[in-house]
Amino acid sequence: MKIWRESTAYKTDEKEICYYLSSEPFDRRTPEQWLELVRGHWGDVEIRNHWKKDAILLEDKTRSRNPTMVGALAMLRNTLLFMHKEQEEHETLPGFVEAIAANGNNAFSMLTRRY
Repeated sequence: MKIWRESTAYKTDEKEICYYLSSEPFDRRTPEQWLELVRGHWGDVEIRNHWKKDAILLEDKTRSRNPTMVGALAMLRNTLLFMHKEQEEHETLPGFVEAIAANGNNAFSMLTRRY
């Protein structure tokens, strides 16, 4: 499926083509239904992942422009989200982050645990 969209991320009036893959036949949905599906998917991704990484783990405040460092920090944040999901002791992500920051040995033992 090919969708034309107007880009606002770079403050231009240019339109770009976006391609989306699906295992469903194209004629199974109307164009409006496909758009709703695509928007809903990315909205869920934004809520589920980006907000936690930005608001709680301060991802957008990273000042480094070094791609290796930025990538490593992103992987650590993703690992932290995974570990939070897998543990049962702390209900909130901020509480989990504080507990790890307070005791580095706990963080190390979590990293060496098999999931």
